Amino acid sequence: MTSAVTVIKQNLAGEETWRYTGTLLRSDAHSILIEAYFNRPDLPFHGIVFAQGDRFIEQYFDDRWYNIYEIHDRLNGKLKAWYCNITRPAEISYDRIAYVDLALDLLVLPDGAQLDLDADEFEALDLDIDEHKQALRALAELRTLFKHPRPFEI
Repeated sequence: MTSAVTVIKQNLAGEETWRYTGTLLRSDAHSILIEAYFNRPDLPFHGIVFAQGDRFIEQYFDDRWYNIYEIHDRLNGKLKAWYCNITRPAEISYDRIAYVDLALDLLVLPDGAQLDLDADEFEALDLDIDEHKQALRALAELRTLFKHPRPFEI
């Protein structure tokens, strides 16, 4: 039996900016792993294309300041990249994941190359000093995590 999970991305004001549904793969005390498919038109992005129908394996945490998407090509299943959002810890229930996006992102290519994204948008956010530091620590944690070939197993 498959379990549908609704993912809700929010901005800093708590307003919904994107919603879609995925399928539960597994969960534990502090994280959830889902499978979802890219539901927007093809989007060229830093040398790769996020294509409508690409398979995303997404891991969310209620005790970490990020989430991780492992992106696979819709046609051949090959790994395209990992995309990591710096966020407030997610609110996770059995059928819903909600997270507040803090703009800062990390893109990791299959060869291990890492690219920080949207630092200017992050710096423009009205975050208190503690949240700002938490977000930067999360980015540093992700950079370290991705020195290893796969941060989690599918």
